[in-house]
Amino acid sequence: MKKRDRKASLISAYGTRGLLLVSGLTATVIAGMILLAPTAFYGGYGIEVGANVSLTNELKAPAGLLLLAGLLILVGAFRSEFIITSLITSTVVYLAYGLSRILSMAMDGMPNDGIVGAAAIEIAIGGICLLDLMRRQSTTTARRTADRDRWTVTAREDAA
Repeated sequence: MKKRDRKASLISAYGTRGLLLVSGLTATVIAGMILLAPTAFYGGYGIEVGANVSLTNELKAPAGLLLLAGLLILVGAFRSEFIITSLITSTVVYLAYGLSRILSMAMDGMPNDGIVGAAAIEIAIGGICLLDLMRRQSTTTARRTADRDRWTVTAREDAA
């Protein structure tokens, strides 16, 4: 690998880790806020939770899943063997939230500006993670092809 290629791969590795750190922390902090203080969290968006125990329970259930997803995303920021798993998790979680919000906007009308902003951020994070996954896939495919071609040439030379 040339020096330039090595430098580019280091930058992309740190960029991916930074992306996973930001997306994992975001999911974990939001989930924690929903689990610990749902009235305050949703009040910031103009949503009144009040003393409705059933509503609070319904809001906290997906927050538990979001917390686990956020922690899994964070693992990929620190352990290289989890990078792909964390990128897939981040892509799925953020795009699912963002696209579901857009669907809701189309069906139900425009919500609070904070929720519209959240949808934009979710789609941005999910989209960047998807692009990183696609970049990694093309790089991996190119490496596998080069390794296969190198092996084929070596095998032919050994047979000759």
